[in-house]
Amino acid sequence: MTTATGTYAPRPGAAPLPRMIAAQAALETRMLLRNGEQLLLTVVIPTLLLVLFSSVDIVDTGAGKSVDFLAPGILALAVMSTAFTGQAIATGFERRYGVLKRLASSPLPRWGLMAAKTASVLATEALQVILLTVIAFALGWSPHGNPFAVLLLLVLGTAAFSGLGLLMAGTLRAEATLAAANLVFLLLLVGGGVIVPLDKFGGAQHVLALLPVSALSDGLRGVLQHGSGTPWADLGILAVWGVLGLAAAGRFFRWE
Repeated sequence: MTTATGTYAPRPGAAPLPRMIAAQAALETRMLLRNGEQLLLTVVIPTLLLVLFSSVDIVDTGAGKSVDFLAPGILALAVMSTAFTGQAIATGFERRYGVLKRLASSPLPRWGLMAAKTASVLATEALQVILLTVIAFALGWSPHGNPFAVLLLLVLGTAAFSGLGLLMAGTLRAEATLAAANLVFLLLLVGGGVIVPLDKFGGAQHVLALLPVSALSDGLRGVLQHGSGTPWADLGILAVWGVLGLAAAGRFFRWE
C-alpha cells in the first residue's frame, strides 16, 4: 500500500486584513469591559447621573419631565466618556508602555489598528445606549423624532471625540493625558449642556454651544425631546470637530 506524502506545516503569512481588524477590535472591547476604572467612567457615572437627576429635583430643566431633558444629554456624555476620555487614557498608556510600538510592527497596519479601536468604541457605545435607554424608559422617558437623525448624531459625535482623544493620547505624556482627559470630562459635564441647560450660562452659552458635547446634547435633545427635524447646525459643528480632530491626530500622533 502506498502512502501519499506532502507538507502539512501551516502556510506562513498574515491572516486576511478584515479578520485581523475584527480580532483586534474584539480584544480591545474585552480589555475595556474588564477594566474597572473604564467601566466606572463609561457605564456607572452616566447611569448614576441619569437616575439621580431624574429622580431628585436639583436642576431646573424646564417644562416637562426631567428625564426627557436629561436622557439625550446623558447619551451624549456616554459617547464622550468612551470615545474621548476612555480612549485617550487607554491609548496614552499603551503608547507609554510600548504596546502601540509593538503593534505597529505587526502585520496589522497602523490604520487597521485605529479602525479596530474605532470598532471597539462603537461596540461599547452600543451597549451604553441600550443600557441607558432601558433605564430612561423605566424612569418614564418618552422619546420622539427620527432614529436616523439620532444615529447620524451619534456617529459624528463619536468621530469628533475620537479625533480629540487620539490627538491628546498621541501628543501628551500618559500622566498628562490622564489628568487632562478627566479634567476636560468634568468641565464639559458641567458646561456642555449635559445636565445644566446652556441658557443658564448667560452670554457664554453662544460660545459653549460650539463645543462638541454641546452640539451633540442639543442635537439629540432637539430630536428626542422636541421631535424636531434633522439638526443640520449641530451636525455641522460635529463634522467640523471630527474633521479637524482626526486630521490633527493623523498628523501629530506619535507612536513612541
